[in-house]
Amino acid sequence: MSDALGKGLVTVELNHTLAELLARLCVELETDDPVGVMSRALGLLDLVQHTKRQGGRLCFQNSRGELADVVA
Repeated sequence: MSDALGKGLVTVELNHTLAELLARLCVELETDDPVGVMSRALGLLDLVQHTKRQGGRLCFQNSRGELADVVA
């Protein structure tokens, strides 16, 4: 994974639970790119934080119209 300034690689250590979660998400998303999965997850977290800073809320809506707040 590149660092924030794009100057090198960053090593990320995962505990067993996080490694299993990442592997399960890769299987569900049918990808062998764990860095891409982590990027998507961090992008969603960034969106949640940005929305909260602006005084809003980020929600998911299911097919029945029910809302669930994304909590970070």
